[in-house]
Amino acid sequence: MATASAALGAILEAAARGAFPPPDGAVTVLPQPGHRDAGVIAFTAHSVVFTDEDPAWVRAALAALDCDPLAAPMNARFHTAFQDRTGRTTDTVDLLTAAAARPGAPDPRLELRELRDPDHPRVTRAREHRDDVRVWTSAGGGVLVLGRGVAGRWETAVEVDEDARHRGLGRALASAARHLVPDGDVVWAQQAPGNARGVRAFQAAGYRPVGSEALFVAR
Repeated sequence: MATASAALGAILEAAARGAFPPPDGAVTVLPQPGHRDAGVIAFTAHSVVFTDEDPAWVRAALAALDCDPLAAPMNARFHTAFQDRTGRTTDTVDLLTAAAARPGAPDPRLELRELRDPDHPRVTRAREHRDDVRVWTSAGGGVLVLGRGVAGRWETAVEVDEDARHRGLGRALASAARHLVPDGDVVWAQQAPGNARGVRAFQAAGYRPVGSEALFVAR
């Protein structure tokens, strides 16, 4: 698993810094970096499928689709076959974004307060998808989650209370996450493409699109 995690991690790290896989129409199939994480990441004209299923099955399932080969890894019929084969489930295809860490502390005006209770519902929910989870609340009515996700990458997610929206808090929390990861590292975030508010907040905070991602979780 360590080798698989390193291989996928190297692809992700390079892509975050602008060195994408070659746009050759190919599909790279890798083992899962761990039991929790299986899925598909689509870059420009190159996709990566990470699963412990037989690579021959992956390629046969993709070839059987009556669609543009470049679109096949993100095709709903392939995702259905993936779920039927593995017994896993998926919710959506997300926009995958990344931003470099920033030095210094987050904006003190956020008044971030870390939740220390390991059994807090927000912490428990975050642990279903990430390791080394930390959760902060903001005085303005927001929540910031940070943890280790796919292939050990730093991942963040933010929530803003309904009555605190339209004030730039989501953007401020997304920006704060860049100050909470080690210098020289990268922090990742996924947004549903239809969540225009979330997409705009992260892009305003300096996160740049890297690809699209569908994660398949074990029941």
